[in-house]
Amino acid sequence: MAVKIPIVKKRTKPFKRHQSDRYHGVKEAWRKPKGIDNRVRRRFKGQLPMPKIGYGSNKKTRHLMPNGLKKFLVSNVKEIDILLMHNKTYAAEIAHNVSSRNRALILESVTQLFRKGARSNVMGDTRRATHAGSWYTGDGHRLEKELTEWLESVDPTDEQGFKPPIAGCKAIIAPHAGYSYSGRAAAWAYKSIDTTGIKRVFILGPSHHVYLTHCEVSGCDYYETPLGKLEVDKEVNRQLLATNKFETMELSTDEDEHSIEMHLPYVFHAFQGCDITVVPILVGAISRAQEIDYGHILAPYLANPDNLFVVSSDFCHWGTRFRYTFYYPEPLPSDVSGVRLKSSGPQQYNLSQRPIYASISDLDYEAMNILTIPPTPSVEAPAAKSHSRFSEYLERTGNTICG
Repeated sequence: MAVKIPIVKKRTKPFKRHQSDRYHGVKEAWRKPKGIDNRVRRRFKGQLPMPKIGYGSNKKTRHLMPNGLKKFLVSNVKEIDILLMHNKTYAAEIAHNVSSRNRALILESVTQLFRKGARSNVMGDTRRATHAGSWYTGDGHRLEKELTEWLESVDPTDEQGFKPPIAGCKAIIAPHAGYSYSGRAAAWAYKSIDTTGIKRVFILGPSHHVYLTHCEVSGCDYYETPLGKLEVDKEVNRQLLATNKFETMELSTDEDEHSIEMHLPYVFHAFQGCDITVVPILVGAISRAQEIDYGHILAPYLANPDNLFVVSSDFCHWGTRFRYTFYYPEPLPSDVSGVRLKSSGPQQYNLSQRPIYASISDLDYEAMNILTIPPTPSVEAPAAKSHSRFSEYLERTGNTICG
């Protein structure tokens, strides 16, 4: 469904044709005046206004219809198939010179597509691996080999104090960029999982393509990966929908989003031989109060030993492209406050001694330490404390943490 864009017209009144008030044979519908000395065309003071550039809508909405889509004339069934690749931009209109026979064929084709789409959204279907072949390989054998190699390459040192798998691990945070960028980093998170007794995996991913002010669950029955299919837990979906805080994702939204899909091959690989279901949740731009509400809803599932949570996040997005240039001049911990670097001109700080990547690393590790809850917390209500500190951290640094 297209996002409705408001079409603002600079003039809503009709332009009247010159001399239509004097002669019955001259209709009111506007026609451009002819002649080199026409007083309307020459825009004499006090004459009827004549359209010019700027009286219509702006460039973005000039060719849009009231429903927010652009008109596309179709003459045969094949052109309907082309239109399916641009179904969020164009709406079909059958050309006036199409024969009644072809018109009936076009309408029948559209009816079948509509029934198929309605069945996919209402009754459930398989979500395709739409980013396979671009964000990661679509070859199942090659993907299996890559995931295995990345997981085997995880070799923590003694100083890191990390010996995977971690017994009782309840949640991991892993990136959702293309595997050429994030595949090896994600392996460290998935290596931490102790799959013993896990029957259900919740995957929480931020919405990149649709603006939401709530959370949504999938309407599909299965999620496809190049390695095989993962079954969606419909019963848990029903429980979440019953809270009236969740809605069901449209299939197009589900397939456009990458933040959840990038974790599916890893989940399939990590839980091979295990009978699990998945609960994909698309998270919108929710307020702090909503975060608390959703936290209360999901807390019992997190406490259940059968469940594991995967949180999809790329953490800091740094640079002028993201309008974020926060910089720690000194390594943390430090009393020196962070600053915003200028995009041009001489810098106040020596970036060769304190590189930008070192500041970004400190930024992200600061957030991770806040979010990390020890197995035996000494603080009462550690999750609530962590959420409060994390919210304060975001307000202070403005870190562009995705998810």
